[in-house]
Amino acid sequence: MNSHCNGKVGETAVEEFHCNNGFNDLIIDTKKSAVVHRKHEVSRKETEDESRLPVLEAAYTSILRHLGEDTDRDGLLRTPLRAAKAIQFLTKGYHETIDDILNNAIFDEDHDEMVIVKDIDVFSLCEHHLVPFFGKVHIGYIPNKKVVGLSKLARIVEIFSRRLQVQERLTKQIAMGICDALQPKGVAVVVEAAHMCMVMRGVQKMNSRTVTSTMLGVYLEDPKTREEFLALAMRA
Repeated sequence: MNSHCNGKVGETAVEEFHCNNGFNDLIIDTKKSAVVHRKHEVSRKETEDESRLPVLEAAYTSILRHLGEDTDRDGLLRTPLRAAKAIQFLTKGYHETIDDILNNAIFDEDHDEMVIVKDIDVFSLCEHHLVPFFGKVHIGYIPNKKVVGLSKLARIVEIFSRRLQVQERLTKQIAMGICDALQPKGVAVVVEAAHMCMVMRGVQKMNSRTVTSTMLGVYLEDPKTREEFLALAMRA
């Protein structure tokens, strides 16, 4: 009786092993395919950037010459190429999407209290003068049964900041991106930044700061929730 039972269990175990083993192979193959796909995407973007470098380099050479510079002197020989690579890096957000960087880092979690990540460094280029603006981003959201890896919030900031921007639009894009990805009960984003177009040129006001905010969901509808976020986020 026991031998028969053990035998049946053994046969079942072998069948389950073969079934699971096949399933595992499928998972491995799928993962390999995903990795290959991601590598292909990266390669495509890198190839695309490489193909555009000569045009960008020529454009920077032309700008320098029209400024009256000698582009053949030692200090400027490789400047157009370096500048071309730099502008590609500073605008790499055009190549990226939230799906790319989240990479399944959204988790089921029965947490319905506020999550705040503050003082996220942000650097971007003003689309009006192509000079930097930089500062801090404060993000809050109230989960709706799902949370995201905290570092991913900073990555979302980078996706949208590594583009030609205005601060008002950047603030809204960060908030909407988080909202679309998590479907939370609410999202709040505050950005504080210094704009070099106001410091290095124009009115040249060294200590000016620009503060923008976007409130969605309960942060927009409930003043107490909004006040709690602002009190926690803006606390020194």
